[in-house]
Amino acid sequence: MLRAVGMGDEDFAKPQIGVASSWNEITPCNLSLDRLAKRAKEGVRAAGGFPLEFGTISVSDGISMGHEGMRASLVSREVIADSVETVMFAERLDGSVLLAGCDKSLPGMLMAAARLDLAAVFVYAGTTLPGHLDEQDNLTIIDVFEGVGSCARGLIDRERLDAIERAACPGEGACGGMYTANTMASAAEAIGMSLPGSAAPPSVDRRRDDIALRSGEAVVRLIEQGIT
Repeated sequence: MLRAVGMGDEDFAKPQIGVASSWNEITPCNLSLDRLAKRAKEGVRAAGGFPLEFGTISVSDGISMGHEGMRASLVSREVIADSVETVMFAERLDGSVLLAGCDKSLPGMLMAAARLDLAAVFVYAGTTLPGHLDEQDNLTIIDVFEGVGSCARGLIDRERLDAIERAACPGEGACGGMYTANTMASAAEAIGMSLPGSAAPPSVDRRRDDIALRSGEAVVRLIEQGIT
């Protein structure tokens, strides 16, 4: 069956690396992960490993907030951890590159890595760029939350709230600010689960492509050195 997914005779002696990604179109946090996973696989191959990509779920706290959907948020963390651990365990993979972009997917990936105790490198999708509106050049999703309250109190009108909402999230990436995703990415870097300097660049920054590539290379090096 492994020949059917592309493995040749020379590949069976290589470490098999799971490339686990929470890419989806549900939330902008994860939009770059498809691109980054491809680069991570290139890095694995360049270092002498064989990458095998698989996916897992992710939900958006930002979109789920304020209604019953938020009850699924913490559950999704457990599903992510369980699903990654299940695939890695069942397929007897040697190491992993773990790619995630939003609040519960980051800790879910790191929980899976801890349970498995295999070589693993985490890759963050990156934060979104700040929004711009009139004199404000640092607009984030929190400005939308605050705007809803301000509108309810009569401090701004609905037209102003609409303008804030349209400008707050200008493109791909996690919520701009030290909220859960960026905080977890910083923590992952601080504890050595991701490459130095990898938490800060925004999602659209092409340095992320190089980070993903080097992360793929790094996990093979970890296996060679017996580091988990």
